[in-house]
Amino acid sequence: MQVHSVTVDVGGRPLTIETGKYAKQAAGSVVVRQGDSSVLLTCVAGTTPARFDFLPLTVEYMDRTGGYGKIPGSFPKREGRSNEREILTARIIDRPIRPLFPKTWRYETQIIATVLSFDTDNDTDVLSVCGAAAAAHISDVPLKQPAAAVRVARHAGILIVNPTRVQMDEADLNIVVAGTADAVCMVEGGGKEVSEAVMLDAMDLAHAVIKDICAAIDRLRELTGSVAKRPIPEAPKSDEGTVAKVKASYADAVKAALAVRGKHERHDALNAVKAQAVAAVTAGIEDAAAVAAATNAANETVDKLLKAAMRGQVIGQGVRIDGRATDEIRGIWCEVGVSARAHGSAMFTRGETQCFATIALGVEDDAQRIDYAGTTSMFRRWMLQYNFPPFCTGEASPMRGPKRREIGHGALAHRAIQNVLPTTEQFPYVIRSSADVLESNGSSSMATVCASTLALLDAGVPMKAPVAGIAMGLIKEGDEFAVLSDILGDEDHLGDMDFKVTGTTAGITAFQMDTKISGVSREIMNRALMQAREGRLHILAEMGKTIAAPRAELSPWAPRITTIQIKTEKIKDVIGPGGKVIRGLQDKTGCKITVHDDGKIDVASNDSAKSAAAIAMLREITAEAEIGKLYVGVVKRITDFGAFVEIFPGTDGLVHISHLAKERVNKVTDVVSEGDEVLVRVIDIDRTGKIRLSRKEALED
Repeated sequence: MQVHSVTVDVGGRPLTIETGKYAKQAAGSVVVRQGDSSVLLTCVAGTTPARFDFLPLTVEYMDRTGGYGKIPGSFPKREGRSNEREILTARIIDRPIRPLFPKTWRYETQIIATVLSFDTDNDTDVLSVCGAAAAAHISDVPLKQPAAAVRVARHAGILIVNPTRVQMDEADLNIVVAGTADAVCMVEGGGKEVSEAVMLDAMDLAHAVIKDICAAIDRLRELTGSVAKRPIPEAPKSDEGTVAKVKASYADAVKAALAVRGKHERHDALNAVKAQAVAAVTAGIEDAAAVAAATNAANETVDKLLKAAMRGQVIGQGVRIDGRATDEIRGIWCEVGVSARAHGSAMFTRGETQCFATIALGVEDDAQRIDYAGTTSMFRRWMLQYNFPPFCTGEASPMRGPKRREIGHGALAHRAIQNVLPTTEQFPYVIRSSADVLESNGSSSMATVCASTLALLDAGVPMKAPVAGIAMGLIKEGDEFAVLSDILGDEDHLGDMDFKVTGTTAGITAFQMDTKISGVSREIMNRALMQAREGRLHILAEMGKTIAAPRAELSPWAPRITTIQIKTEKIKDVIGPGGKVIRGLQDKTGCKITVHDDGKIDVASNDSAKSAAAIAMLREITAEAEIGKLYVGVVKRITDFGAFVEIFPGTDGLVHISHLAKERVNKVTDVVSEGDEVLVRVIDIDRTGKIRLSRKEALED
């Protein structure tokens, strides 16, 4: 067993990548450690080319609860399907690694991250990216170059690499940055309205550390003996005559089809050009194999003509597919109050992208329980779910559970709005946004941010500020480049970068970037961020024409939450034995009553009379006797020396026989009987809480 390892300082703590000890039958396997967190990364590729015309790469990330000393809470007591954190982490691993594979690689490739140990101060997501690149780099898979990732947070005004959990929780910026030694190629994260300059500085700091990690991965490959890489498969060669014929005959037709403005109309025009080209090059050919080869050559050539025409038009003329300038935003229209019974609702349309969002307000019990690695059971009070039905792109396909893409887009939109929502003290509601994409032609996730913001304002949620999002693209040819605002789906497909920025007028709240090239320079990123800011402000202004501030009143269908404060020692009286008292209150009033550990009680109902009744009952249960105050009580028990009178439910005091009446009393029963209602005054409360009452003084008063 030959063990090799490399170590690099990251954030003031050693990050170690080791190989040769575990999972040696994988083509490449490493263990990445920082602090007490460690992850096993393996890379394996098939030996037979798959029948796909794309890279067959799958990435899986698995938190093992045993790695942080916990038994799964599910009924089978074992890990099940990937949860949201695992899906999002797998996407973070996949996105910077995928562009580093050769375009012609068609062998099924699988990268698996298995958490061995987890400590809260060293998150395993960025470690997994470094390990995935290292496992692939030391294997026989022809990865172009290694990649790495770090997290950057700004805590107390200082940018920190791979911060601790406390620093992350208190930070106003928290992003994951991945890249190669050459450039940054992926960013994911958000902030509390941070500036574009701060975002750029964070990316620069991250890239400096990424270079060191990539150099360490290169050293690890050298230590392992530099396993021979498999040869890069050559792309199938098309018949030069066929290609030349299509180029000569259909270049102008492709440009004409590209000029068609509508998405589906443009696709129909391009498909018609392909059909004409295929018919021309296959005419007179009888051999089936030759027909298939000519058909593929014609289709691929038309696709290349399309890409070249689109990119050349943008770089050379500054004109995009739909005729817009590079910084122009598509037409926007908005509508609120779309759903009569939702607590808030909105429709946001930008060009051929449309999203419908509803808001539901709930009480504490409606919060989502989160039980991820490194967390105790916590509850999410703000939820956003993104749905992408097939009809939004004019397709018919099976409706199943949310795919990884939907989980990722929903998480981005969720993060975009989270930091501008009110605190629990300001607005004691659980909030859920359900966003359905009704049309899609570029950046449905950003439309989701806009639609959800409008719906929140319609619901009367006191947001700090409205949030809008915009998707940006890049066309780069040599040293020339063009940044595109509000990209179309085709521009995303044919371009070099896709990055999304959300924020308020004050700054950025969420950021996500992916590239198809090796990376982007600071100059390009600065241009893109500034152009994105202009676009974001434009979109916010358009949204403000429909609704600019939260409604003053909640929907009549929304629950009204009234909060009262009681002493913590009275909580047991409200709950009652086995919850009997609080259940009885809820059954009698129809209100939802939530008791907090600090003595706050939330009473929720959309009927003010019911809320008032519930609050009155709670006040009665939790009321405390005051010396000198009069009360009407019920005689509960009679003794020789006096009567015990209940002045509140569960609270009674003694009326001594000498205080029953003005005149002398021989027997208690001469004055009162059990069940009688009597007026009494509190005359004393001793240190143990025992209450002395007087009927005589009450009558005198």
